[in-house]
Amino acid sequence: MDMLHLSARPDARTVVTYHSDIVKQKRLMKLYQPLQERFLASVDCIVASSPNYVASSQTLKKYQDKTVVIPFGLEQHDVQHDPQRVAHWRETVGDNFFLFVGAFRYYKGLHILLDAAERSRLPVVIVGGGPLEAEVRREAQQRGLSNVVFTGMLNDEDKYILFQLCRGVVFPSHLRSEAFGITLLEGARFARPLISCEIGTGTSFINQDKVNGCVIPPNDSQALVEAMNELWHNDETASRYGENSRRRFEEMFTADHMIDAYVNLYTTLLESKS
Repeated sequence: MDMLHLSARPDARTVVTYHSDIVKQKRLMKLYQPLQERFLASVDCIVASSPNYVASSQTLKKYQDKTVVIPFGLEQHDVQHDPQRVAHWRETVGDNFFLFVGAFRYYKGLHILLDAAERSRLPVVIVGGGPLEAEVRREAQQRGLSNVVFTGMLNDEDKYILFQLCRGVVFPSHLRSEAFGITLLEGARFARPLISCEIGTGTSFINQDKVNGCVIPPNDSQALVEAMNELWHNDETASRYGENSRRRFEEMFTADHMIDAYVNLYTTLLESKS
């Protein structure tokens, strides 16, 4: 895209959405950086998904004068679920557990979650799959973690039922490769308290410590245990965080908010061109 844009030099306003810094491929970044800088300098506007990421990104710091924040948004969810599916999941996993939803990747912190599950013995349901799935499942089995249930990949309805049944959403991503955290948005949409790590990205924009959840240091399983215990043993706190999650979702993270923000941005850019 960078080379196409630079070679075509379109006679139009150009907006690019900046999802993430290059975190893991550092050698590749050294080769790509000159092209990236030229490309970002040439566009009219850069959209980032959170102010946290703008503040912590060494790349975006160079372009703050033309960077705007438009968070990702989700549709409201007011669908009534199939009672038989709800009964199935209630029988399978109960209605009081910590829920992880996501890909099994190196930055997701699943090793931290297994540590916390072993120390706390609290029930954890893990939804998803990916490159590390076999390794994570094997580790859980070797540790004898009978309190951890793996569901594999699920369709949206089953996943949303689990969001409704869970005690809270746990999201232990510990590296900046986790640029936003859609799972946290999904948890907020269902009025659930959240647990995430402070990694300088959008996770701490969605989840505000002691407001709608717990923000803990990254790669710290003991801190995760303490956060889980806080939500498990304090009904009033968990309920308050959940209500605040839903309120924050409605105020900032709906699809309508996102669409309106993009329409306003495009309108402003077009008016400035004419």
